[in-house]
Amino acid sequence: MKNIKNEILAWVDDNASDLSDWHQTIFNYGETAWREYKSCAWYVNRLREEGFEVEEGSGGMPTAFCAVWKNGDGPTIGSYAEYDAVPGNCQAADTVQRARDNLSEHAGGHTDPHSALGISSLGGLLAAKKMMEQYNIPGTLKYFGEPAEKVRGSKPIHAANGYYDDLDAAISFHPFYMLPLSNTTRWNTHCGAAYAMIYTFECKEPETWLSQSDEADSPIAASHASARAPGANDALMQMYGTSKLLKESMVAAGTGWSMNECILTAGQATADNLPAQIAQIQYIMRVPDLEMAETVTRVLDQNAAAAAQISHCSWKKDWVCKSRPGLPNHVMAQLTYDNLEFVGAPKFNEGKAAVKKAQEIQRNLGLDEMDAPFMTECEELISPQDAERELRKQLPEWQKNFTSDDYTEFCWHAPTVRLYIARPTLKAPDNGKKYPAWVMNALGGIPETIDPMILCASKTIGNTIIDLLTKPEVLAKAKEEFEERTGGVGGENWIAPQCDYPSPHNFRWPEYIETERGVEWWIPKN
Repeated sequence: MKNIKNEILAWVDDNASDLSDWHQTIFNYGETAWREYKSCAWYVNRLREEGFEVEEGSGGMPTAFCAVWKNGDGPTIGSYAEYDAVPGNCQAADTVQRARDNLSEHAGGHTDPHSALGISSLGGLLAAKKMMEQYNIPGTLKYFGEPAEKVRGSKPIHAANGYYDDLDAAISFHPFYMLPLSNTTRWNTHCGAAYAMIYTFECKEPETWLSQSDEADSPIAASHASARAPGANDALMQMYGTSKLLKESMVAAGTGWSMNECILTAGQATADNLPAQIAQIQYIMRVPDLEMAETVTRVLDQNAAAAAQISHCSWKKDWVCKSRPGLPNHVMAQLTYDNLEFVGAPKFNEGKAAVKKAQEIQRNLGLDEMDAPFMTECEELISPQDAERELRKQLPEWQKNFTSDDYTEFCWHAPTVRLYIARPTLKAPDNGKKYPAWVMNALGGIPETIDPMILCASKTIGNTIIDLLTKPEVLAKAKEEFEERTGGVGGENWIAPQCDYPSPHNFRWPEYIETERGVEWWIPKN
């Protein structure tokens, strides 16, 4: 077995150039939620070339997929790629702040970066597949394309449509985004629930807003001199303002949660004496549990109804996401961490090319260059138990879940691990200043700085897959723990999928468009 694990490491190293090039492709696509057309197509084509059977548009989502490769009868191990970027973060893989070539700074860009998330899991998957072929290891690899994670979009839909039901175990990887969750796995405190929805306001009958006696003699049926209906923009602003004002009344004080909003559609009228016909606002809440999500949703619904009434509009709510809180699995967490120990933490300060790029960034910002510019924690392992203890210091005892990500959907269908590998992060400047946000985004795209994370994660994931396929006693223990925590699928403590809505891809999500000027972001460069 040790030979196979070393061969996994060797395979990843031998294919490091391909993995780096693949990542550059996805990073530079920079496509945002529900509009990841090129990114999804790239994965579909790559997987088919590797011998996978691929279902495109899985779960009714145009930019999702489900890929399966089978090597005889054996366990089914699941993993996934994410590839959605974030609007307004169009940073080039460069040491200065600039948008990617020929694009507006408002275009999409990878922040976490999901581009590296997907290529890392793909690298581990393909490394494990190679070993399965070479040593005739039976089993099935099931790999998902998961769009729109930034709005917690696809995994609740895949789960509700049965795509995870045949998994024996699942591996979730994410580049680290906060300490102490760097080069470790989650132990007890997994991510929480998330609800996201779009409220649509429409002013369908503006002519019924007021009945004025002087209109009877007007030569114009709907006089422009009349008082106009408030309309949809006013409803949206009422919704926005009221929800901000009442935020502290939505849940109990001292509760760790967050809520953010995004205006998707507004106006549909000129600056004339005509009311706006339609306006849409999206909310997403990240909360510890489903009960809290339902409470916040009730308040938002009341706010929408009140805003619509005073603005002479109708309103409706469409769901974007209902994701469940995460569930621990200690067997999976320890197994994956053991493989991370075997691989070792990524090294950034040892790479001359990575250090040079980091120093260029510091110099371009007018800061003193550091001999070892990357955070020490990026190159150190922390056990899941130690990371748990550090994480719990900032949380109340009652809170079981913290932060948000929809990998949690896998947790209720199969034993699941959440793996974090350090992404390149610079040490704080000595003068107390903070790096601008573009620096982290750039480091996530520069090959010299992000590749060490991709290689480390690929090796760890590949070896974990092989362990799950060749150590039936370990997989049995993981499944036994899953049964104990849930009572089994449908059991007493099991939470069923909350998704009862279709894919919300038809809304006006920000996207790239093609005009006479070529392909550009919907907000032009100039």
